[in-house]
Amino acid sequence: MRAALIAITGTVLALAGCSSGAAQPPRADSTAPVLAPGRPGEQARTLSPGEAATAVPGPTANAADITYVQDMIVHHRQALDMAVLAPNRAASAQLKTLADRIKAAQGPEIQYMTTWLRGQDQSVPDHHAGHDGMPGMATPEQMEALKAAQGEEFDRLFLQLMIRHHEGAITMSEQVLRKGSHTKIEELATDVSVTQTAEIRRMQEMQAKS
Repeated sequence: MRAALIAITGTVLALAGCSSGAAQPPRADSTAPVLAPGRPGEQARTLSPGEAATAVPGPTANAADITYVQDMIVHHRQALDMAVLAPNRAASAQLKTLADRIKAAQGPEIQYMTTWLRGQDQSVPDHHAGHDGMPGMATPEQMEALKAAQGEEFDRLFLQLMIRHHEGAITMSEQVLRKGSHTKIEELATDVSVTQTAEIRRMQEMQAKS
């Protein structure tokens, strides 16, 4: 979205320069519209130059960015706790492959978020951090049930819990995309949403076959 806004704004300025013979500086009172592409499934909408100036995230983090990253570290850690159970408990080879993909994606994301928080002089949640009210998180009782399950029962419970877990991560990402201000966190949240939406579809297909 950011690249599209910059490209469209650049085109408008370039055309203005051609018509006057010299490039003109942008005016704060300009009424030229800027097209903002929508997210997947949403229509594009027109922004005024004033709106466009504030619609593009910058390099400065706000409270929403910090909270998202701290919470997402806790969220990802539980996903890894679930995924590492699959090799010795799952009946489905497809589910084991999915669990490997989750580990391969979310492990490096935890490392990235940890480094980013330290770069912002913010605290990194410890491994016993609470998650009350965090969307999609499994309860301690559900985690114990998953650890105790084997074979097809494990597969059924894993898919049920992981779909809900992914839906929670998407909800958190949508919130920071609305409220955050840091470019890197917008990119991270977008990637989390896209990746986990695709994984939800795979898991729902697996549920339908079982």
